[in-house]
Amino acid sequence: MQTELSRKLGIEHALFGFTPFPAVAAAITRAGGLGVLGAVRYTAPDELQRDLDWMERHTDGKPYGLDVVMPAKKVEGVTEADVEAMIPDSHRQFVAGTLAKHGVPELDAGEASGWRITGWMEEVARNQLDVAFDYPIKLLANALGSPPADVVARAHEHDVLVAALAGSARHARKHADAGIDIVVAQGYEAGGHTGEIASMVLTPDAVEAVAPLPVLAAGGIGSGEQVAAALALGAQGVWTGSIWLTTTEADLHSRALTEKLLAAGSGDTVRSRALTGKPARQLRTEWTDAWDDPAGPGTLPMPLQGLLVAEAVSRIQKYEIDPLLGTPVGQIVGRMNSERSVQQVVDDLTAGFERAVDRLRRIAGRA
Repeated sequence: MQTELSRKLGIEHALFGFTPFPAVAAAITRAGGLGVLGAVRYTAPDELQRDLDWMERHTDGKPYGLDVVMPAKKVEGVTEADVEAMIPDSHRQFVAGTLAKHGVPELDAGEASGWRITGWMEEVARNQLDVAFDYPIKLLANALGSPPADVVARAHEHDVLVAALAGSARHARKHADAGIDIVVAQGYEAGGHTGEIASMVLTPDAVEAVAPLPVLAAGGIGSGEQVAAALALGAQGVWTGSIWLTTTEADLHSRALTEKLLAAGSGDTVRSRALTGKPARQLRTEWTDAWDDPAGPGTLPMPLQGLLVAEAVSRIQKYEIDPLLGTPVGQIVGRMNSERSVQQVVDDLTAGFERAVDRLRRIAGRA
């Protein structure tokens, strides 16, 4: 699974794995891919520094990357308190009523919400970068479009490649114009924030739109055969995320959630604004249904929705309230039927890739 891009980065497989868990990211890197640690949940620089220190000790000197959530347009002087003040009381009451309906207990006194994501804020994201560039990261990915021009320039000064996620060929061209090095074409099937176009259509469209920039295919990829298909469509690698959630190295802090993922089928996800305010694919639950119900108040724009539901999501996960319990995950969840180590997942991907390539060679009469 070698491409020009994988050789440039010095990785064995053209496999990029996004994950919020340092242990998973490090294991992907050790297995020959490029582990990409999600930074959005780090609210303090020392927390990110701690985990990057850990990554340095557990990646055997092999390359890894960091994923941030940073708006392209700089917004000055907006604090978290300013954003909190914009949340309507009616929406807070809706959250309280939904939790009460399902008997969700309160958090313990003084307990902080683990889902209070502030990494989208300009100040927080830039503090993360101040930490990150002190480490030998090889890739900086942005999940919210092209990062600001000065961030791209700063990354290039540190010999760090910059990637940005795109949901359409138009988005991909905007990234190319902004000086991005790698476009991640994320299809409709993917977990988390996605657009409206499926991977089979999006990947070749993005490849054509930004050539010769490398494109990574993302969305619905969980087998080696799908990796082969992505490369056949012109991608120079694959960007994966959901398949790592049920690995033995992942730390979901909830056995019930892991079991729910293992039992879910490909039709058990939904694109909903319930979690962040932007369409994000996740397990369909009574929580997503409540927010998507036309009789409800409707979701708030990003980042208001994320701050509004942060404590509620933490309570749901802590107490494992099954009807409400969910997480971002793609349609590939239907193939996530057993717990495996990261190395086993990578071995299965490479074996499936080889089978697919051999099959195509036989079809082409070259075996």
